[in-house]
Amino acid sequence: MNNIESYRLGKELDSFNYQEVQDCILAILDKGYCAVLDMTDCTYVSSTGLRVLLYSKKVAASKGLNFLLVGVSNEVKDIMEVTGFNNFFESFSTMEECLESIK
Repeated sequence: MNNIESYRLGKELDSFNYQEVQDCILAILDKGYCAVLDMTDCTYVSSTGLRVLLYSKKVAASKGLNFLLVGVSNEVKDIMEVTGFNNFFESFSTMEECLESIK
């Protein structure tokens, strides 16, 4: 099993913090670890944030790794459903559920 590392997102993923979030996710993937983005506190994702998620997923896939989402709020689920992004990501309610699924 691959190593797993998570990154906990703040209230928003937008043009103000996307670079920091993307850099942290890519650093996890560069170590050869599967990345879990903990979105428990996040209530808003902009189009820039959605691009970060999609790019992270593509980089993970190119390395044979997983990029998973945890704790996606109803507000963010709505954004992802409207844009169709919900079809691209595997998401879990809790970190425990996520870790159990990838054992």
